[in-house]
Amino acid sequence: MIEKTILSNLIFNDEYTRKVLPFLDERYFSDIVDKKIYNLIKAYHLDYNECPSQEALVIELNNAGGLSDDQAEAAVNQINEFNPANTEVSNNEWLLDQTEKFCQDKAIYNAIMDGIQIIDGKGKEDAGALPQMLSDALSVSFDNHIGHDWLEDADERFEFYKRKEVKIPFDLDYFNRITKGGLSKKTLNIALAGTGVGKSMFMCHCSAGNLTQGHNVLYITLEMAEERIAERVDANLLNTTIDELKMLPKEAYEKKMNRVSSKTPGKLIIKEYPTASAHTGHFRHLLQELKIKKQFIPDIIYVDYLNLMMSHRIRGASANSYTIVKSIAEELRGLAVEFNVPIVSATQTTRSGYSSTDIGLEDTSESFGLPATADFMFALISSEELEDLAQILVKQLKNRYSDPNWNRRFVVGVDRSKMKMYDVEQTAQEDIIEDTPVFDNSKSGENLSSKFNEFI
Repeated sequence: MIEKTILSNLIFNDEYTRKVLPFLDERYFSDIVDKKIYNLIKAYHLDYNECPSQEALVIELNNAGGLSDDQAEAAVNQINEFNPANTEVSNNEWLLDQTEKFCQDKAIYNAIMDGIQIIDGKGKEDAGALPQMLSDALSVSFDNHIGHDWLEDADERFEFYKRKEVKIPFDLDYFNRITKGGLSKKTLNIALAGTGVGKSMFMCHCSAGNLTQGHNVLYITLEMAEERIAERVDANLLNTTIDELKMLPKEAYEKKMNRVSSKTPGKLIIKEYPTASAHTGHFRHLLQELKIKKQFIPDIIYVDYLNLMMSHRIRGASANSYTIVKSIAEELRGLAVEFNVPIVSATQTTRSGYSSTDIGLEDTSESFGLPATADFMFALISSEELEDLAQILVKQLKNRYSDPNWNRRFVVGVDRSKMKMYDVEQTAQEDIIEDTPVFDNSKSGENLSSKFNEFI
């Protein structure tokens, strides 16, 4: 019944047709006659940007062929039986909801049937395509928002200006300063650093800080094992070196864990994917699984790290690295928008950037398309002098939150044994000159932040 209702409204209901036609698929119609009528309506609408009349549809049907005589006759009779007086639906919103449910059910059914074909060795794809097929099917949804009317929506826009934006704050003062309070939803934020400088440490520290703030955190790792990331978070939140952590008695470990868990309602999920084996399609499926199985919806997502991902859109080795990395960045930002979260990731510097003490956007490895896509991008810079002072230099490269020339450079303290970062004395910041950074001679590492002490 729903198929006939959909087809009739595709002829007589222009508003409905424009909303649902992009989401319909010929595979959603099981009857060959319905399938044929749908394809003719779609082709006519694409050519003429309007719904076909019954007369035009019958003529197109006779010209198209592809049906037996009995099927063609049944199709003509069905088209002629469509009557606006008999098929009119008073509640268009109800009809849209029913059509959306129809599309979702059919998409899931087709994905399951295609999956069976793949398992039986009869499908065109391999088994690796199954998660994406199911993910695409589960994500079928109508987008009824048609945009912001600048004149009519002025009041709504004014309220938006007065509304305090919900952000995910850092536990590091200068990062909050340059982002005006933290990371916004629907953004892609990138740390640029050489090998071993501290990309993973930064993300582990920030994820631990987000957890203590009560946020749900999803940490996706494509470089290290889940247990290694969890070990770093343990060292950070339990205020214990990694070496000491391995010798900690179980009773003491559990006592520390209980203190942390009692202080935060948030959750941290760490998910490992083999290097170069996952793309945003896998992440989308993971998010849906976490929502269904654990009632877990993340407030922020970390991806460690971007260059180790696959592209969802570009398959194989035919494309160059510039195109692939740019595509991955765009897909990650699209995921951030879709799930209304900030995403934090990292990328490597070029070979020349490994030893440089003044990294710029030109030092981004593989693709300049990455900084073009990111909302916030900064470099983490280390040197022997900085290591002696237990510090890392942070340099803003791109900032859509505020003017990147404001606090363009600053330092943060690091305790690599505990995988922590912390605010340093103000004198350390004052010693930084824009062109030639100079660092204070005090061991700022001796002034460790106590912000996590309440958890220990």
